[in-house]
Amino acid sequence: MDAVNRAIVGELLRDGRATYQEVGSVVGLSAPAVKRRVDLMLARGEIAGFTVRVDPQAMGWILEGYVEIFCSGIVSPKVLERDFAPIPEVVRVSTVTGDADAMVHVMATSMEEIERTVERIRTVTHVVKTRTALVMSRVVDRPGA
Repeated sequence: MDAVNRAIVGELLRDGRATYQEVGSVVGLSAPAVKRRVDLMLARGEIAGFTVRVDPQAMGWILEGYVEIFCSGIVSPKVLERDFAPIPEVVRVSTVTGDADAMVHVMATSMEEIERTVERIRTVTHVVKTRTALVMSRVVDRPGA
């Protein structure tokens, strides 16, 4: 990805609703040139799609946490996806290095909901242990991350 494409992506991360004309004025290209580049980045999978970002508090998610998952045996990412995707409070699951096998990012409307979510995570067959950390504040929160 060249510097111009990185600049285009940076503008789209800043404002996903920006027009090609608005992006072009920042990166020094015409609107059709920006569109061609965006279409190519989409075709190559460099841009995976467009979505909306919400304010967690506006959605009622006042608590956020990370649950480390420790599994028995080897568990594939596909199995983790199958097990954790149906839990609505789970917003991201990542395999990680270190002692834990995966990290589950959860958001909830109350402490009771966090507790129910962690209990539900613990009922998954291959999960033998969890360790939970609650977020006190977000210090750096980059769009698209």
